[in-house]
Amino acid sequence: MAFKERVFSGVQPTGNLHLGNYLGAISKFVPLQEKYDCIYCVVDMHAITVWQDPAELTKTTREVTAAFIACGLDPDKNIIFNQSQVAEHAELAWVFNCVARIGWLNRMTQFKEKTGKDRENASVGLYVYPSLMAADILLYRATHVPVGEDQKQHVELSRDIAQKFNNDFAPSIQSRGYGDAFFPLPEPLIQGQATRVMSLRDGSKKMSKSDPSDYSRINLTDDADAIAQKIRKAKTDPEPLPGEEKGLEPRPEADNLVGIYAALQGISRAEVLKEFGGAQFSTFKSALVDLAVAKLGPIGAEMKKLVQDPVYIDKVLANGSERAQAIAADTMKAVKDIVGFIRH
Repeated sequence: MAFKERVFSGVQPTGNLHLGNYLGAISKFVPLQEKYDCIYCVVDMHAITVWQDPAELTKTTREVTAAFIACGLDPDKNIIFNQSQVAEHAELAWVFNCVARIGWLNRMTQFKEKTGKDRENASVGLYVYPSLMAADILLYRATHVPVGEDQKQHVELSRDIAQKFNNDFAPSIQSRGYGDAFFPLPEPLIQGQATRVMSLRDGSKKMSKSDPSDYSRINLTDDADAIAQKIRKAKTDPEPLPGEEKGLEPRPEADNLVGIYAALQGISRAEVLKEFGGAQFSTFKSALVDLAVAKLGPIGAEMKKLVQDPVYIDKVLANGSERAQAIAADTMKAVKDIVGFIRH
């Protein structure tokens, strides 16, 4: 059957939203609202796979919602809500836990990276996180998922789970008039430059809120002075910028800053190097400061304004969850019928 095109994506409310979150995810959401029906979720249930301070979780859930709006997402045009308000996410995740195979989850590289040698101490939730992510996407029968490279494997798992569900329950699905498949196989949308933004202090590490150095990242709430200072202090090497992309390969810090400039300006790395090839980093960094302040300054100011109005933020989330729940309830009713659960 033909599925209605729909986009789903989620952002964890784990505090200190930074340039990596913006360039890797949130900025990519905005143009999609002109083309698709879009559902954007603050995934607070994913956040508690590691312990969260309850007061901080409330605060950061509102902060991510504010970031969505400040970056240009229209809460009337899109569905914006927090995951825990729609119980069907957890309900479908359990069904998918019974469809997914342990071997599939054992291959998930992000679980291995997050737990390291302390795997036995990790929460079960962190291990089955990908099943919940599949439920997030497929609860709305989404066809497209904007993700960074690091989440692509989870979208591929969502496709495997959808395929296995469709195969396992094929006769039940067909007898209820859904054709050959109830769930679509969602496609990852990996768009544009700098989908993986690296630390300003170490070009081999991803930009992260958990890095002890605040100079490793540009926070979305940083003011113009902080943005300028962090870019000027960003690690570089003594050589001028190369004229071609190949010259960036052995130079991770240079590659990162060029990628950030390209993404903020909406051009390719090659175009950046055409303009700045041969220039010293002091010249390039000055241009990057001007660009970053122009692009990020208004977002930070609007975010600060929005988080001062929690009543408005909570109203957006309540409205969004009501609209999301209407879609989720229909999907879950159908899943229960297909699986053979009795409904009254």
